[in-house]
Amino acid sequence: MAGRFLSLFKPLGRVMPEIKAPGRKVSFNEKIFWTALVLIIYLIMSEISLYGIPAGVKEQFAPLRVIFASNRGTLMELGIGPIVTAGLILQLLVGSAIIQCDMSNPEDRGLFTVASKFFSILLTGIQASAYIISGMYGALEGPTTIVIFLQLLGAGIIVMLLDELVQKGWGLGSGISLFIMAGVAQNILWQTFNPGTGLFVGSLDMLLRGNQTLVDWVVGAGAYPSLIGFIATIGTFLVIIYLEGVRVELPLTYAGYKGFRSRYPIKLLYVSNLPVIFASALFANVYFFSQLIWSTQGRPEPGQNILIDILGQYNATSNQPISGLAYFVTAPQSVQDVAADPIRAAIYLAILVTFCAVFSLIWLEVGGLGPSRVAQQLVDSGMQIPGYRRSEKPIESILRRYIPVVTILGGIVVGLVAGISDFLGVFGSGTGILLAVGIIYQYYELLMRERAAEMFPAFRRILGE
Repeated sequence: MAGRFLSLFKPLGRVMPEIKAPGRKVSFNEKIFWTALVLIIYLIMSEISLYGIPAGVKEQFAPLRVIFASNRGTLMELGIGPIVTAGLILQLLVGSAIIQCDMSNPEDRGLFTVASKFFSILLTGIQASAYIISGMYGALEGPTTIVIFLQLLGAGIIVMLLDELVQKGWGLGSGISLFIMAGVAQNILWQTFNPGTGLFVGSLDMLLRGNQTLVDWVVGAGAYPSLIGFIATIGTFLVIIYLEGVRVELPLTYAGYKGFRSRYPIKLLYVSNLPVIFASALFANVYFFSQLIWSTQGRPEPGQNILIDILGQYNATSNQPISGLAYFVTAPQSVQDVAADPIRAAIYLAILVTFCAVFSLIWLEVGGLGPSRVAQQLVDSGMQIPGYRRSEKPIESILRRYIPVVTILGGIVVGLVAGISDFLGVFGSGTGILLAVGIIYQYYELLMRERAAEMFPAFRRILGE
């Protein structure tokens, strides 16, 4: 039964915008259609400029754009940030038992979804207001302020519904994953091939046109891509693809079909890329709100405001953090940055790895991936481990030997890969590539599963559907 907190959202369930789950089986081709349509809508919104903002708006959150699938000065200004942040807060509250919620109970799951939507819309409004109040769009008149706020709020609600459309069964995977993957792909192509003004931005363009010295091209010049980053991008892709295949497999037999054997894979990346998404969301909010406070307090000099000194001081010209908490949760973006302040790089990596490990354990229970839940799913689908009776307890005891350890190890590994990739200046950021490869791999497995289930309907029971 839902706890007291979630029960407060029952009345909102009747008025909250919602995409109805399909009342029929959605074919594979139809899922492909809806998924493609959602992606196209997202890409179009990423190119539609906000009405009312002045030209040449200064970029302040460039490192966060890829992670949150956002695009400066467009309807996708906020991207998926409010949705991810709302989900992060609620899942932390559930995982720490501050909020009572049984994810196996349909009523609790429904109320959790309503609460998540409410906080997503609330955070969209808060972030939109913060962007306007902080002067990110310059000095605005009253009516223009309202127009920009409504555009950001409306776009945030549309993104939330697009994600729900995919997750409810009309599409494949999740909308958030789809948007991140598209954003990372755009960023990598942009940094590899894009011609800019004056000095060409794309790494390959700079080589072919000879607009840089060899040293600048290899190690990078300022914010421009480098050969090291280009090679590291390819290397990171290969490393993550390899890690996706590392797993421990437990033998299984199917009670309904004599002689049928299978294996249950416990992947090294058991909870996938979710820990690094949550860690990045947490760091991004520290970055965002510390910069907002610094800006609204008149950009004080170091030593003038203790709170701002703790949260983060920023360079008034580049708007990049130079001290405080925000400085240590922002990744160095190149080899030169790491060499300039190796202590900062070490602290950032330690914080990232720690939070990835913690979020891995939290998601293990919140996401229904714990040993007890998996054991129940295996028994319900007619599977058992050879040599053990067909019941949850023996299967759960065996799973407990592997799942928690693999989960923590996987969280540490994804944190290390994301952090070190950023240090090497990979295109699209280390976190972005980690997310993109993980999402592509998930979609590959999902497509194979959907195709197999459509071709062989009896296979659905084996899959536990």
